[in-house]
Amino acid sequence: MERLHDSKLTAWVDKVAVDNEEGLTTAQLMLTNNDLKPVEPERRQWGAWNFVGFWIADSFNINTWMISSSMIVNGLSWWQSWICVWVGYAIAGCFICMTGRIGAVYHIGFPIVNRSSFGIWGCLWPVFNRAAMACIWYGVQSYIGGHCVYLMIRSIWLSWDRNTIPNTFSADSGTTTADYVSFFLFWLLSLPAIWFPVHKVRHLFTVKAYFVPCAGVAYLIWALVRAGGPGPIVRQGATIEGSDLAWQFIKGIMSSIANFATLIVNDPDFSRFAGKPRDALWSQLFTIPIGFAVTSLIGILVSSSSVIIYPGSEPIWDPLDLLERFIDDGGSGQRFGVFVIALAFALAQLGTNIAANSVSAGTDMTALLPRFINIRRGGYVCAAVGLAMCPYTLLTSANQFTTYLSSYSVFLSSIAGVMCSDYYLVRKGYLEIRELYDARKTGPYYFTFGFHWRAYAAYISGILINVVGFAGAVNGGNVPIGATYIYNFNFFCGFIISAGMYWALCKLFPIPACSDTWMEVGDQIEEVRLAYDQSSQQEEFDEEAILGTKYDKNDKDHRKPV
Repeated sequence: MERLHDSKLTAWVDKVAVDNEEGLTTAQLMLTNNDLKPVEPERRQWGAWNFVGFWIADSFNINTWMISSSMIVNGLSWWQSWICVWVGYAIAGCFICMTGRIGAVYHIGFPIVNRSSFGIWGCLWPVFNRAAMACIWYGVQSYIGGHCVYLMIRSIWLSWDRNTIPNTFSADSGTTTADYVSFFLFWLLSLPAIWFPVHKVRHLFTVKAYFVPCAGVAYLIWALVRAGGPGPIVRQGATIEGSDLAWQFIKGIMSSIANFATLIVNDPDFSRFAGKPRDALWSQLFTIPIGFAVTSLIGILVSSSSVIIYPGSEPIWDPLDLLERFIDDGGSGQRFGVFVIALAFALAQLGTNIAANSVSAGTDMTALLPRFINIRRGGYVCAAVGLAMCPYTLLTSANQFTTYLSSYSVFLSSIAGVMCSDYYLVRKGYLEIRELYDARKTGPYYFTFGFHWRAYAAYISGILINVVGFAGAVNGGNVPIGATYIYNFNFFCGFIISAGMYWALCKLFPIPACSDTWMEVGDQIEEVRLAYDQSSQQEEFDEEAILGTKYDKNDKDHRKPV
């Protein structure tokens, strides 16, 4: 009877397990599945224009629309805040290209890239860290998307009003019945998009890249025509000067970079589908600052015109709030325009959620439990968590959690610093791909019990440099002015300290599988078989193999696919 029970359990486990290569050991089944393996040539379908469309689509979202609002409120003029956006996203584009190249050359995602620096098992903490953030942001972005759905419904039926529909939620819950139903509809209608594999979801971004910017420009023209001009903000100068102006300028640049911290870390999840490494270089480097700067400018002009459209009011920075005002004072034609623009913003939120959260969380969860979770299943787990966490409770005016989320994202800079230092400075572009899936103690990325202490020392160093200023930003407490100044450069400080510390530790305590000269060998990878062959089953220590000197690096035969 017990044997029958065990056989049924085994059959059930095999049934829910995801597809994988034959002949893998139990330890390897904890490290890989088909979604984690290097992307084979037939799935490398992202060309340069796909990346252009991806970033144009990603730039047109509500957060980018409002990115300049805090800068102007804090004293910068509109053109100064716009320069901050240009500079910040240009720098972010450079970071994106640095991490994205690893994926584009070796066709591996963020979790696998981290194994070379943090260790086979040590990478699980950065991966879990990123997955948790993605799930939380998925819920928050979905709730914002729900506001778009609310506008679409109300533009058809004016009776769909949160103030008149009976509310079953408490006053301090942060939502109403109408808002929650709209949020749930957006969440539900987003689920089919998660089903598509990453190499095909590029079509969603192509559609979004055409439709959403056109709607954004139409919104701008509509607002300017109604106002009869761009409004007072574009004629308003800076309200601060001297050192205060300089620090606000720096904060504006850093807020633009921090807004991109999560995407900087996980860009290999998308760039690994690039046909050629250069497809993920210039297309990202130029499209990111241009796309985000244009969206920001549209947001500034529309918000400025709102002061003329509704005299006596403060600038309306949230484009959805302004659309809601348009519904209240317009006829059927105006409501149709609101419907189309709200639909575009809903599509924008969907694309942003897929790009920044769903795919990232799915890839990360795949690495956490590869035997049972693939990217598709991980994406649906992310969506379920986003619904269950009741994101509206985090967006109440009394809750500082969104401040915490925005500030916390810059600590991902420590992970990015270790990743880039490992690839560019320590290993000089050389990775042994098959060994990244090797759980044996003799593997070059096993380090100490699967954890790389040098990487964790560098990671913690990058956090410590910012932690005091971080506490002050979140809690609003009194912290030393020096810590505040350091935190004003938060992303740079975390990245530079962690990268420098990792490089120094690897110099003092050398690690295996490094090259003395720049040597990327990913161009020869076609399909990697991970099952151990008979000779590799032996657990003998091969010093030359572990130190990466077994092969003559002038001999290109060792660069052939395995």
